[in-house]
Amino acid sequence: MADKRYEDRKKMIYEFMCDDMYVPMKIKELAIVLGVNKEQRPLLEQILAELQEEGKIVCSKRGKYSKSEVKKVTGTFSASAKGYGFVSVPEEAEDIFIPESETHGAMHMDTVEVVVSPGTTGRRREGSVTRIIERGMQQIVCTYEESKTFGFAVPDNPKYGTDIFIPKERSKGAVSGHKVVVEITDYGRKQKNPEGKVVEILGHINDPGVNILSIVRAYGLPVEFDEKIMTQVEHVAKPVSEADMAGRMDLRDWQMVTIDGEDAKDLDDAVSLTVEGENYILGVHIADVTNYVQEHSALDKEALKRGTSVYLVDRVIPMLPHALSNGICSLNQGEDRLALSCIMTVNQKGEIIDHTIAESVIRVDRRMTYTNVKKILVDHDPEVMAEYETLVPMFEQMETVAGILRKKRMKRGSIDFDFPETKVILDPEGNPVEIKPYERNVATKMIEDFMLAANETVASDFYWREIPFVYRTHENPDSEKIQKLSAFINNFGYNLHIGTEELHPKELQKLLQKIEGTEEEPLISRLTLRSMKQAKYTVENTGHFGLAAPCYCHFTSPIRRYPDLQIHRIIKESLRGRLNDKRLEHYSHILPEVCKHASQMERRADEAERETVKLKKVQYMEKHVGEDFRGVISGVTEWGFFVELANTVEGLVRLSELTDDYYRYYENTYELVGEATNKRYKLGQKVCVRVEHCDRIMRTIDFSLSDSQEMCDSEE
Repeated sequence: MADKRYEDRKKMIYEFMCDDMYVPMKIKELAIVLGVNKEQRPLLEQILAELQEEGKIVCSKRGKYSKSEVKKVTGTFSASAKGYGFVSVPEEAEDIFIPESETHGAMHMDTVEVVVSPGTTGRRREGSVTRIIERGMQQIVCTYEESKTFGFAVPDNPKYGTDIFIPKERSKGAVSGHKVVVEITDYGRKQKNPEGKVVEILGHINDPGVNILSIVRAYGLPVEFDEKIMTQVEHVAKPVSEADMAGRMDLRDWQMVTIDGEDAKDLDDAVSLTVEGENYILGVHIADVTNYVQEHSALDKEALKRGTSVYLVDRVIPMLPHALSNGICSLNQGEDRLALSCIMTVNQKGEIIDHTIAESVIRVDRRMTYTNVKKILVDHDPEVMAEYETLVPMFEQMETVAGILRKKRMKRGSIDFDFPETKVILDPEGNPVEIKPYERNVATKMIEDFMLAANETVASDFYWREIPFVYRTHENPDSEKIQKLSAFINNFGYNLHIGTEELHPKELQKLLQKIEGTEEEPLISRLTLRSMKQAKYTVENTGHFGLAAPCYCHFTSPIRRYPDLQIHRIIKESLRGRLNDKRLEHYSHILPEVCKHASQMERRADEAERETVKLKKVQYMEKHVGEDFRGVISGVTEWGFFVELANTVEGLVRLSELTDDYYRYYENTYELVGEATNKRYKLGQKVCVRVEHCDRIMRTIDFSLSDSQEMCDSEE
């Protein structure tokens, strides 16, 4: 009751000071006006001090109190391992920097109220957390350590900067080295650690698969499907019947193939190509997943919740159960399948001069792999060409059409990031045995070209018809990041033309063309990508900067992406003439939240995927501690520089390891410079490093400069 009286008084005093008739007063004047006697004066001082700390009021140099005019916002707190953090506010492009002294107990992913400082230090806005509205994480994955009378849990995520105290009776029998899920019961205070209880033991840190499972739990990735959903799958995953095919375009006699990786199981896109006079008829046929996933069904709700399939290094967590994604929704060779087809007429200039979007029934002739298509088109392997003899002419025509489409796209300024992703080869126990770049070939690029054409065609169709839709948009890059990129590439003798207008994607395209085939290509390509904003799903079509496309969407992967599934539903209702005013209003209402959630789930999946790859890289490099490798400096900071090896592994050479001189960090030139020797370490520089230490928990690798530096520098 006493606390409520105190809060009521505090609220009354603040509201009094917010009144338009209020004039700034000293504490003596306030006490008189408010009827505060001598004994109650300390309470008034305490309330004023709290209101001031919360940023609600300010005190002038003359001691007069008034309502603060400082801006207050609500957002999500993202912590740093070093104590400070950032608050992202919806609809605001720039995050607010929160110094360590101003976090006031906020933890990673909390929803907080922030007072934005009227002045800023440096170039960014700063603020102070005044209230924690909602805790973001109730459960955290940790490594457990026990003592005689209690235990403590060390969070795997370094953004949770403090250990969690675990009473012995709430440890669930965990022992040192166990990976555990901890539920926080008390978030602690300045002088007191958070307290929690173990709710799940994932296994020992050295048990196979436990580290990946820890990442799955840490990101809250749903793994199993509940019984209700699996029962529904059994009812819908039936073979295609004559009734299913009624009213659809019958394309079963069209020559068509799927082209995917060797290990792909969910085949959701097929392609076909014929020649008609001087034009090409390109068909992109996508599995009609919405035929089996009805709106508002348990399946649909679960797919929306997951947002996307997650491709971890050793497993796939699917958006839809395998009975659908690998079964009736997979365009398997020789089987009748329901599809949505985008059939495009492409002329010799790469222009799509006509198109048809239709519900169809298809039958794939052959299940092709990227490797075998490459063997046909590049290697001219006689054995493979003989096996697929009837399809070879179509593949050759496809290569031609893909080239025409790509040339047209490049002409308008589309940016093609052709750098290798990481491919991790695991043994049966999940241990990494090889890490190498995942190379794109003629077949992967060909399918990319066809999917891009279909995505643009569908997006443009629905944009001009002004139907509520889900677009894939990509904003222009931040000018400050582009300036930094420009400064960096000057180290290699390249430049960007940045005028008073916004940067045109053609400028970045020209840069990528100039560096093609050079040793610095992977590095500059990756840094160029980092300088750009993240693509997202939106209901407003603002175009796609990276593709230089006025309209773009995701239409081609409804098995693994919910936005694709959502727009398939809209397309089918449009084709069937069911988009009346009620349905249009329905989509206008739900799509903004679908876009927001899908973008969030995509980011979560990307982060989880990166973390599993980083973990396997650490495990792989543990076997190479003490060995020397040649690499390129991929990042320079005030605490050292990162080096990327040819196999895509990245590690840190700490500043403390550079003992031959005192090095200063120059942000503008991205380099560390020795004061006495003038020795420089800068982005793109080749160095030879030795693997010193690998940390599985932090997922980091420490390098030192190798003694064999001269030999490394001379090596070609």
